[in-house]
Amino acid sequence: MDIRTCLAQKRPFLFDGAMGTWYAAQPGHSGQRCEMANAAHPWDILDIHRAYLKAGCQAIKTNTFSVGADLARGDEDLARRLVRAGCAVALDAVSGFDALVFADLGPIPGDLPNTGDLYCRQADWFLQAGITHFLLETLPDDRGVVQLAAHLNEQAPDAFLLVSFAVDASGVTRSGRQGRDLLSAVAELPGVDAVGCNCVCGPHHLLAYLRTLPPLPCPVSIMPNAGYPTVLGRRTFFQGQPDYFAQQLVQMTRSGAAIVGGCCGTTPDHIAAAAQALAQPVETTSPAAAPGAEPKRIPQPNPLWDKFQSGKRVVAVELDPPADDDLSFFIKGVAELHDAGADVVTIADCPVGRPRADSSLLACKVRRELGVEPLPHMACRDRNLNATKALLLGLSMEGIHNVLLVTGDPVPTEDRSEVKSVFNFNSRKLARYVSGLNQQLTTPFRMFGALNVNARNFDVQLRLAQEKEACGMSGFLTQPVLSPEALENLKKARAVLKGKLLGGIFPVVSHRNACFLNNEIAGIHVCDEIVSRYEGKDREAAEDLAVAISARIAGEMAPYTDGFYLMTPFRRVSLMKRILEKMREDGLLA
Repeated sequence: MDIRTCLAQKRPFLFDGAMGTWYAAQPGHSGQRCEMANAAHPWDILDIHRAYLKAGCQAIKTNTFSVGADLARGDEDLARRLVRAGCAVALDAVSGFDALVFADLGPIPGDLPNTGDLYCRQADWFLQAGITHFLLETLPDDRGVVQLAAHLNEQAPDAFLLVSFAVDASGVTRSGRQGRDLLSAVAELPGVDAVGCNCVCGPHHLLAYLRTLPPLPCPVSIMPNAGYPTVLGRRTFFQGQPDYFAQQLVQMTRSGAAIVGGCCGTTPDHIAAAAQALAQPVETTSPAAAPGAEPKRIPQPNPLWDKFQSGKRVVAVELDPPADDDLSFFIKGVAELHDAGADVVTIADCPVGRPRADSSLLACKVRRELGVEPLPHMACRDRNLNATKALLLGLSMEGIHNVLLVTGDPVPTEDRSEVKSVFNFNSRKLARYVSGLNQQLTTPFRMFGALNVNARNFDVQLRLAQEKEACGMSGFLTQPVLSPEALENLKKARAVLKGKLLGGIFPVVSHRNACFLNNEIAGIHVCDEIVSRYEGKDREAAEDLAVAISARIAGEMAPYTDGFYLMTPFRRVSLMKRILEKMREDGLLA
């Protein structure tokens, strides 16, 4: 069988279904890793391959989906052994059938810099076994794809490469990437023969998603799950019925999918039903145009970004949210800071991993009741992607279109037995996700990030900041500048970064406070000269010194920043008002 000829003739090409979930459903296999059976119980894998072939599929996948994880953790001998055994079983299975064997490569876990190398190493093992068709599947991003495609082009010019991404019902991968962007980019790569989506979603949602995709320059593959799983007694079950699955695959081929098959939860019965349904003539159709045009939505103004664009200095002041339900001080403080000259009030998201009033809910209240522009922090620590999207949509509905995205402080050690961090993604992946979400919003979010100018290896921080800019961030709020080294790093950032910069100012309020910051707060360094100046100062004298030092630092930072980011210590709003007044006297505020 030649897949290119089949696709050129506009005939649907049918893959097999799931290996892992079907293997686990067999007696005695629950909880066992199916790839290990390639060497330990090859006849079990052979039986599954042949069941799918007898069902009518035109291609089977080698039982090697998770081998990349073995390779990534350095167990090359095991990975090679499982690939060789998996190839032998699959090639034995297709003997006597007019069907192809596709090398199955799952995603490499983690953000490893050598992802492409690991894919290429596996590809070489498959080529040595005589397999020249490749499925790179369930990908969250395109790391390593370019390298693998080029490698196959060089080593086996006739090889066939299908690259498939895992997207949720909204078309987003777990790394926060938009599926349509990944598909469009990878479809243009030399050496990539087909692109598509698999896993995560049931057939209904992947069919709906398929119908939203733009025209692509290569065949499209869709391999959905049987449906959505149910967990009973520590076992996972899929309830999707074969007949329903088959009819959905028929609709996919009518909507432009050239390659179809099954992922998690599908069985030989699903593939048999699909083969029978696809044997009937299939007509490709285009989605019907929606009747009437939707009214044009008008973007809302963004006062913060407008001031940035005007060239005037922006002043952001941070006020910590309350730890109880008494908002009186917080609301009064925000109003006073705004009257004193703050353009925006930033609200931390459970700083230091300790629970406080939700930053986004407070932001809505501040904007609605005071008319003050808020900048809520959004940490990756406490929410998965679904919760984050729901929160962002709510913020947009409330007219809040600026967010500060941070990875977030971990939960304190003593709390971890009861409170678990989520950390499904970091601030860069979150920014990439919000950038994709912006395409669906009337008014896009302006995203800001944190920049640690006190880092010992600041070049690493600069590199990460550049990656954040590439993911869509518009600017950065820096950690406090309280040393000559931090000021020099700020100058470096100005020379390298394209986004807006707000220089961090934290008024040290006592000698004890300075020592505490140096020893117990990550990301802050108070130089010895400043620490020594607070020795012997009472509260009044220390605050006078804080005003003078903060204003001086603001003046030193001014040529290299687009504004200032002031952090309120110990709820001392009156001190922040004095600092803002001093900065105004010094001509630093518009």
